[in-house]
Amino acid sequence: MSPTSNRAFVLYFLRLGTLGFGGPIALAGHMQRDLVDERGWISQEDYKQGLALAQLAPGPLAAQLAMYLGWVRGRALGATLVGIAFVAPSFLMVLALAALYVRFGGLAWMQALFYGIGAAVIAIIARSATKLVAVTLGRDRLLWGLFAVSLVVTTWTASEIVWLFLASGFVPVLARLRTRPALPSRARLVAPWPTWLVTGLSGVASLGVLWKVFWYFAAAGLFVFGSGLAIVPFLHGGVVEQYHWLTERQFLDAVAVSMITPGPVVITVAFIGYLVAGPVGAMVAAFGVFAPVYLVVVLAAPHYRRVAGSPAIKAFVNGVTAAATGAIAGAVLVLGRRALVDGPTVLVCAVTLALVLRFKRIPEPLLIAAAGIVGLLVKGALVVH
Repeated sequence: MSPTSNRAFVLYFLRLGTLGFGGPIALAGHMQRDLVDERGWISQEDYKQGLALAQLAPGPLAAQLAMYLGWVRGRALGATLVGIAFVAPSFLMVLALAALYVRFGGLAWMQALFYGIGAAVIAIIARSATKLVAVTLGRDRLLWGLFAVSLVVTTWTASEIVWLFLASGFVPVLARLRTRPALPSRARLVAPWPTWLVTGLSGVASLGVLWKVFWYFAAAGLFVFGSGLAIVPFLHGGVVEQYHWLTERQFLDAVAVSMITPGPVVITVAFIGYLVAGPVGAMVAAFGVFAPVYLVVVLAAPHYRRVAGSPAIKAFVNGVTAAATGAIAGAVLVLGRRALVDGPTVLVCAVTLALVLRFKRIPEPLLIAAAGIVGLLVKGALVVH
């Protein structure tokens, strides 16, 4: 590896977290090009091992890879600084957008903006689901079966069942290896900070709500394999169906916000946390979802090379990934029923899907922005007439 200061290394991830769009695969590609091929700050072997860990372990791929590369450079301190630098820019952007959403969410112009954006988001998630199908399932009939079951269950129940994800991991292990694999309180919160710091759409959040937000998003982080979009169907089941923190419309808006900001897609949890419990809720949600990722890297990195090639572990991850892909596809159908409400939204979705299928390099934020403008124009025309 070429020598470089820890400061320059951390600043690189700060810049990547600020300007890096395109999803986990694109971000991982940037890291290989910049850190391995061009600058030589990370060896090819270390990068491959980090990518393997990010694919095998739960957590968003790009964030986990970044933390692992930080661990390679500076062990626990390096992973900590890189993780903060990579996540902080998108977190701050989402915090600002959430504040604007809470302040102006009832205004016609913002409703019109997300009217168009929501339709485009459905198309982008659908495209991501098709890409994941191609990458993760191949011609494996067993994985296709797990995918289909997860898709049907997600569509039928409009939620995701944790035990189904776990069972989907054990099915390939048992089938192929024949081995045994090792309600929110409305009480006011008494705390030494202003109440606006814990005020969401429904008013001041209680301490019980904050704890529930933390533990729920920490659990959600354990079921994200590869694509950050895998967290979308999992969150929908809890945030909308179980706890009723957000409406369908608000949840779709939260997903949209994560797509118009750089960095990891799972930063959508910060937006959701803000809507539930203000700025403190955003911090608690973000900490909850990224804490498992950080702990996996710091605790597993020194030892995982001995087990990374285990057929049992690979089979388990393949099964969970197949189920997660099915859940994403099911979420497209569930969310699509709410977002595609009329002719204009169906048209926006169809055009966006055609563009992402035809042109591979169109930036997603550009499509989201264009859809928002269409929403403003259409809603404005409807109001005029």
